Amino acid sequence: MSTPENSPAPTDMKLFSLNPTTGEHIAEYATMTEAECAACLDASVRAFDGHRRTTFADRARRMTRAAEILESQSRRFAVLMTREMGKPVTQAEAEARKCALVCRYYAERAAAILRDEVVPTDAAKSYVTHEPLGPILAVMPWNFPFWQVFRFAAPALMAGNTALLKHAPNTTGCALAIEEIMREAGFADGVFQTLRIAVDRVAGFLSDPRVKAVTLTGSGRAGKAVGGEAGAALKPSVLELGGSDPFIVLADADLDRAVEAGLRARMQNNGQSCIAGKRFILEAPIAETYVERFTVRAEALRVGDPLDENTDLGPMARADLRAALHAQVERTVAEGARIRTGGINPGGPGFFYPPTVLTDVAPSSLPFREELFGPVAAMIVARDADDAIRLANETPFGLGGTVFTEDREKGESVARRLEVGCAFVNSMVKSDPRLPFGGIKASGYGRELSHHGLHAFVNAKTVWVES
Repeated sequence: MSTPENSPAPTDMKLFSLNPTTGEHIAEYATMTEAECAACLDASVRAFDGHRRTTFADRARRMTRAAEILESQSRRFAVLMTREMGKPVTQAEAEARKCALVCRYYAERAAAILRDEVVPTDAAKSYVTHEPLGPILAVMPWNFPFWQVFRFAAPALMAGNTALLKHAPNTTGCALAIEEIMREAGFADGVFQTLRIAVDRVAGFLSDPRVKAVTLTGSGRAGKAVGGEAGAALKPSVLELGGSDPFIVLADADLDRAVEAGLRARMQNNGQSCIAGKRFILEAPIAETYVERFTVRAEALRVGDPLDENTDLGPMARADLRAALHAQVERTVAEGARIRTGGINPGGPGFFYPPTVLTDVAPSSLPFREELFGPVAAMIVARDADDAIRLANETPFGLGGTVFTEDREKGESVARRLEVGCAFVNSMVKSDPRLPFGGIKASGYGRELSHHGLHAFVNAKTVWVES
């Protein structure tokens, strides 16, 4: 069969992994040739023909086995994640275990969710059946290198699709480990494959008729490119893009609880999370108290080697990401903000950036327009709850949002008025296999997880049978 359309000629380009704690070289991987890419696509098509014919029970046994591997070897996978992208190892181990959770969730529920839906009509028999589409391309980021993949792969494979993973170059080791897990779990050759390709080759795969759909988690720029290419090829796509999530604290909130949740929401994963609380919108009566307590807690975080279990905050994943974040901080200050703590690029070995708190952040300034993807919290003062909602929605993003208040009814009212895909009351935003996950506006479209994740890449086919 032919190679992906528009693929460039083979090169000797390599994908590199660096240890963000030290800046030292870990590994390099040769990119695939055109022939190797074509072989992967052919293998995915062949595997789909067999995989779609397996029973849900067969798939569930394999998916459950994948969960067992993730649980039994969670420490090994955690160390791999930490070495490649720098998250604290305790958080990495929790990520591996969360991947096991999503595997079990779909292993136990896919058959019931995708069973035929009988619809009474004037036919002798009519129903909707849910059929897999075929090979699905997944373009995944480095920040949650296991979780982002498994929250796509578990429902996609349980639905009967096959998967082609184009992971971030700096987490290629994680990609290959996931492929190894799927193989060891018993999935047939070709059901899950890693594509060692540069980003400029994604378009060729999307235009290839053997690829039936695409999912991407990444930046807005990447989402526009992939969404446009998928649209031109008339292929389904799910895009989970960036966010500038509001974290609203109303005057009646439990401040101790809101500070601790806010600190976790902003600093988890070294601040590199699309659903992190990024804009802290504080009702005026408690604003200064909240900022003071948050700043004290941020300054107490232990920054250092992420393989040390006592470390709270490790390095950013790459030097260029740290430089870009620091430039954003400087631009925000130039627009009138003040640095309460942090805000200094330390240089030296590794890609560390200190916990940073910005105050006097104006609605027209950078944190409202751009995503601050690192350990930087922007503090904004609101007159009242209505003003907080207005400020929360004054952004092109719409991924998640949080509100803290002791009045649960008020909290739910605020949550309903937030222009986001995920709204949480008295809790930081998080993903859960039981609930749909995704955003609106510049944060993307489509949903992952829950039954939505299973329905994302199936054909809801109407079957009508006359007597």
